[in-house]
Amino acid sequence: MLSAPQTTTFAHTVRARLRASALGGAMLVCSAVWAATPIPAGPLVTTEWLAQNLDNQQVRIVEVSVNPGLYERGHVPGAVNFSWHQDLNDRVRRDIVGKEAFEALLSKAGVSQDTTVVLYGDTNNWFAAWGAWVFDIYGVKNVKLLDGGRKKWEAENQPLNNRVPEFAATNYKVTKVNTDLRARLSDALAAAEGKSNAKLVDIRSADEYSGKIFAPAGVPELSIRAGHIPGAANVPWGQAVKEDGTFKSAEDLKKLYASAGVDGSKPIITYCRIGERSSHTWFALSKILGYSVKNYDGSWTEYGNAVGVPITNPAGTIWAAK
Repeated sequence: MLSAPQTTTFAHTVRARLRASALGGAMLVCSAVWAATPIPAGPLVTTEWLAQNLDNQQVRIVEVSVNPGLYERGHVPGAVNFSWHQDLNDRVRRDIVGKEAFEALLSKAGVSQDTTVVLYGDTNNWFAAWGAWVFDIYGVKNVKLLDGGRKKWEAENQPLNNRVPEFAATNYKVTKVNTDLRARLSDALAAAEGKSNAKLVDIRSADEYSGKIFAPAGVPELSIRAGHIPGAANVPWGQAVKEDGTFKSAEDLKKLYASAGVDGSKPIITYCRIGERSSHTWFALSKILGYSVKNYDGSWTEYGNAVGVPITNPAGTIWAAK
């Protein structure tokens, strides 16, 4: 038999435990709701959304960076590493990764047909956008780019770790290869010579476009001619993004490209120097605006080295001139 004080203490204890139990249950419910955050429509995800979905089993995060050791020093928790040089390009010939190697890459990363892939990387997301282009060529359906990339993630002091995740392997199979997303030298030449109605968009700097320089500062010259493909409009890639690296609104992007004569009424070919910066513009025009766009990954290092092709070189710079 409990005394009155003991009865009161017991009742308080029971109520406290019930409140704690209710709170814990509510936290579990909130946690479940949090984990089930809907995957947003559209081609982009925000840093805020990704930070809330690091443990989302429907999502596979992939870093595509070009600077050696960056992923190993620290990456978005749960992200796997796809090397631009080693994984998304053929290691011998100049080409994108082959179909079988791509299937093996996704299988090892635990990607299935229902997985949503979120790509991000260094260097203004150029190489992650290249990854999105390659994923699109091989028909991967649910692919999104982290808006602002690694730069914005780090600027916000979002979490990083250096643990390499392990996922149960899948048996990913490519069901369709969309070669229409890729422009070749013959496509660029046809546009230059007026034999096709494709609109060329050169996304390099104004100095590269004019022929004043062969390549950006600090980058090796890989072509022996300067200038641009005749008829190409010059819209440097950086004009498509805000100061924090996120894309401008669709409305602003439409105005930007329309001012250069690119309104989506004709098929578009984007190019740069080696195809990575133009992948970023391909993403803006294709995925955000919905235009019909091919990326010319041969870009200026192929065209500027080709024999007998027409070139426009306003600056008149001559290769190896001292």
